[in-house]
Amino acid sequence: MSQHTLAVLVENSPGVLARVASLFSRRAYNIDSLAVGPTEDPNISRMTIVLNLEGHVLDQVMAQLYKLVNVIAISEMPAQSTVHRELLLVKVSAQQSAKVHEIVESFEAKIVDEQGGTITIEATGETAHIESLLQALTPLGIKELVQSGLVALERGEAALSDRTLSAQGISTTHALNAQADYQN
Repeated sequence: MSQHTLAVLVENSPGVLARVASLFSRRAYNIDSLAVGPTEDPNISRMTIVLNLEGHVLDQVMAQLYKLVNVIAISEMPAQSTVHRELLLVKVSAQQSAKVHEIVESFEAKIVDEQGGTITIEATGETAHIESLLQALTPLGIKELVQSGLVALERGEAALSDRTLSAQGISTTHALNAQADYQN
């Protein structure tokens, strides 16, 4: 199995995330990472989904996603032509404060809070960078952490919304909420 990152443009309406997630659940496919957020168009949200699947299964998943009414576009995001990042917030013990500061500096992270015997660190980067930072901080006593799902953008001027919406004949300024939501 190999890891695949999908960018999925969907209508920004209630229930879309649940329908997409249930598609994977019904087929017993595990989602390694899922990040959802608004796009430059308030009527469209973007999902970044990371999956471990075989090639033919990926094609089936994409075909099933396209069948969902609220899905506008899907694109695989290959590592060589995209920028991938994750966000990490981690709270560690301040007992070895000098060592924590040294690690934070070496990983180009940022201390965002320091009080009550803990230091809260913010870091962004590729998955391997985030994992390395966590390994370095583990011996110092991680108290709590939260990590976003992977997000990805194509390099250069390419924009998924411009390419896919115009190919489908949908203006990027078109109000999607004027379309009927057949699944609600």
